[in-house]
Amino acid sequence: MKFTESLRKNSDFSKVYRQGRSKANYTVVLYVKENDSEQNRLGISVSKKVGNSVVRHRVKRLIKEAYRLNEDAFVCGYDLVFIARVSSKDKNFKDIEKSILHIARKMDILRKTEEDGKEDC
Repeated sequence: MKFTESLRKNSDFSKVYRQGRSKANYTVVLYVKENDSEQNRLGISVSKKVGNSVVRHRVKRLIKEAYRLNEDAFVCGYDLVFIARVSSKDKNFKDIEKSILHIARKMDILRKTEEDGKEDC
């Protein structure tokens, strides 16, 4: 991921949960908070309700890959936390990708035109 770092600290996740805004669909919940940098920071959370460690890791990989392939479409300067819902364990890659783009469009963090998607952050 060329424009994105990972959120790792619990305090960073907590800050996004407390100060950010959120939207949800059937597969994922997205929390978004502006950061004061020119990069996005990505966090992914999958609870034990989703399944065992193999299932949770698969869902996490699918979300990360869907974000990576569409990274150019996202506006820079945000902390993003995707939370997988229980229904995400039965979804394939295309469903997860569609869900992520849908929720990002609802949060208005996707670039508007194709020209904007080609320039760097």
